[in-house]
Amino acid sequence: MEYLTDIEIAQRCKMRHIREIAAKANVSEEYVEQYGNYKAKIDPKLLRDTDKKDGKLILVTAITPTPAGEGKTTTTIGLADGLARIGKNVTVALREPSLGPVFGIKGGAAGGGYAQVVPMEDINLHFTGDFHAIGAANNLLAAMLDNHIHQGNALGIDPGKITWKRCVDMNDRQLRFIVDGCGGRTNGVTREDGYDITVASEIMAVFCLSSSIDDLKARLARIIVGYTFDDKPVTAGELNAVGAMTALLKDALKPNLVQTLEGTPAFVHGGPFANIAHGCNSVMATRMALKMGDYTVTEAGFGADLGAEKFLDIKCRVAGLKPDAVVIVATVRALKMHGGLDKKSLGTEDLAALEKGIPNLLRHVSNVKNVFGLPCVVAVNRFPTDTDSEIDFIIAKCKELGVNTVLSTVWAEGGKGGEALAREVVRLCSEEKGDFRFSYDLTDSIEEKIEKLVKKIYGGSGVNILPAAKKQIARLEALGFGGLPICVAKTQYSFSDNPQLTGAPEGFEVTVKTVKVSAGAGFVVVLTGDIMTMPGLPRVPAAEKIDVDSDGRISGLF
Repeated sequence: MEYLTDIEIAQRCKMRHIREIAAKANVSEEYVEQYGNYKAKIDPKLLRDTDKKDGKLILVTAITPTPAGEGKTTTTIGLADGLARIGKNVTVALREPSLGPVFGIKGGAAGGGYAQVVPMEDINLHFTGDFHAIGAANNLLAAMLDNHIHQGNALGIDPGKITWKRCVDMNDRQLRFIVDGCGGRTNGVTREDGYDITVASEIMAVFCLSSSIDDLKARLARIIVGYTFDDKPVTAGELNAVGAMTALLKDALKPNLVQTLEGTPAFVHGGPFANIAHGCNSVMATRMALKMGDYTVTEAGFGADLGAEKFLDIKCRVAGLKPDAVVIVATVRALKMHGGLDKKSLGTEDLAALEKGIPNLLRHVSNVKNVFGLPCVVAVNRFPTDTDSEIDFIIAKCKELGVNTVLSTVWAEGGKGGEALAREVVRLCSEEKGDFRFSYDLTDSIEEKIEKLVKKIYGGSGVNILPAAKKQIARLEALGFGGLPICVAKTQYSFSDNPQLTGAPEGFEVTVKTVKVSAGAGFVVVLTGDIMTMPGLPRVPAAEKIDVDSDGRISGLF
């Protein structure tokens, strides 16, 4: 059997013209702005003009990530293709990849094997230029901020209290901490500065939560860039930057339409960090996908304690969305790693390790079903080394919680390998009505919200809020930000704030070090450690293996 890489599979796909995909998604040509033959932006006027009811919303999430991999995006795409194969009118809504992981260690984010979105190279690289526009808007605001100080500083901004950073969509540790404005008065004000990767910019979070151009402008105006000498917040609105930033973002705000390998319409738009932001594609793309399909499959970043929680507590709250079903992705290999098994030993049957690791899956299942009140199914990405005994063990344990387990082989078989999962999702949507609720109330104090998440979702015993963070919370509540949702930034590798505590740890405290507001995005960021907003490249970056032949054909992208 011939082995093909992801990019080779994608390049052998006979893509359909984007007009055909738009027609399949019930999007008439008047709303389609083509970017070549296989990509398009869709005019948001479609949302105002259509009277179609929303379809069913299916969220795909996963267990706590491990180096063994889970395959969340691949499952999302394969499930959508599986739904199409059983005769459903389906759309998929995904985040756009960042160039940082593409050239770093993780690779692209367009799925894998025979469950991908295409054109894979375009989506993983420049695509339609959305991230470049977001970076430009971010850096325009930074330039206007420093220029304001240079030109007399009428707002009284303290250069030592500037919180706004420049950004670039690349992993570059050299830019984390810099000194700029050197070279005398004519070259700016000398100060310490730094860069974030574009997906960590608050502009990205604002972009993805905006419902219209007017909403985008209002959110941009609220962004806090720093503080005055008497400690009052300074906003992008006060710098008169909003109009120009919106001009840079207006075309990017239109959702992108592409296709899966099997021709299912895919809206791929936006891509905020799943730590300091909410880790979901744009609200506008999700709403458009819901209007254009009877079933819409979407995903959220990292494990369910981060991505799904933020999707439900932040995005659904802001956008008025209600999922009809949740898919929790797991692998036998990853669960054995949570049980303490070394990565090199994952190919052999080990029910003891699986028994130690499966509480991680069961806690995520319980959270979705019992805390958020949503119907769910466990999708096990089956590997050739998984034994029937291991699979049966997972099925039995999930059955005890009243949740079915379905095997998925979408990486190897595409939509065909997702048909069983698709049928279970359809059954959940039609037979099991959820009682969706949030994990905390907006009327709770910031501290109460943190404590509810730690105890109800993470399984911890309590919260240790350091004195500096307590002062920050008091300050934010005094400024009127106490009623916002919270976005906890912690390690993705554990329910706790310690990445070494795998599985389903109990009795731990979560330490809160810093609390700050993303006023434009509309949430309070709670940092439990030092969260990296500008990654570095690994010893052997993926970029070293990427090449282009004389015909312009790219290789090495994965």
